[in-house]
Amino acid sequence: MNDFVGKIGIITGGTKGIGKFITKHLIARGAKVYVLARDAEAGKKTEQELGANCIFRTVDVTNGAQVQATIDSIIETEKRVDFLVNNAGVTQDNLLLRMTDEQWDFVFSTNLKGAFYCTKAVARAMMKQRAGAILNITSIVGITGNAGQANYASAKAGLIGFTKSIAREFSSRNIRVNAIAPGFFETQLTVGLPPELKERYLKEIPLGRFGTLDEIAEVACFLLSERASYITGQILNVDGGMLMR
Repeated sequence: MNDFVGKIGIITGGTKGIGKFITKHLIARGAKVYVLARDAEAGKKTEQELGANCIFRTVDVTNGAQVQATIDSIIETEKRVDFLVNNAGVTQDNLLLRMTDEQWDFVFSTNLKGAFYCTKAVARAMMKQRAGAILNITSIVGITGNAGQANYASAKAGLIGFTKSIAREFSSRNIRVNAIAPGFFETQLTVGLPPELKERYLKEIPLGRFGTLDEIAEVACFLLSERASYITGQILNVDGGMLMR
């Protein structure tokens, strides 16, 4: 449980849901985590809840200059960065014929271009120290597609290609890059599903239940830790067996 003592990390969208639970588990293992997100109020609340090793910075990941300046400041303060979790994500669902340019662009800018900006911002420091781990949070929707989510599914599929490409680029500098593709988890969204829809989804999951956020956080901690030192360029489906082949 002390895998991350002395480690410095950055996570985007770490004030709620999957991102917050990953942050919580990393801090419990000794990490100091900088949380980047748009919502300052939620960020301050997360700092108070998770303690001194959680430091919030207000950042819009779609703003490349803001991302670069913030991460440069973190690296200048800490003198290193050991891991990055690209978790920030949004949805703006609509059928394709009704989808606006703004809905398409906003989802791509946050879910994919944000990961590009953040990864580029940490890359030089990680290459210099010849060590680092990057974890991208994609989705099984990026593998299967989903009606009404052409923008979201496309951005998440792009994140899978991004993961594999930079894993190849960075491997010679001992920087590992992996991704998690979550399935259905116990969140406010799934709690509020109509019973018949919930039952339909559960029938598609061999384990017969939704996952917990603690379970996905444990997988994230493993992939970011030295226990996964020989794993890179992988997309791990954490979905209770939904996409079992």
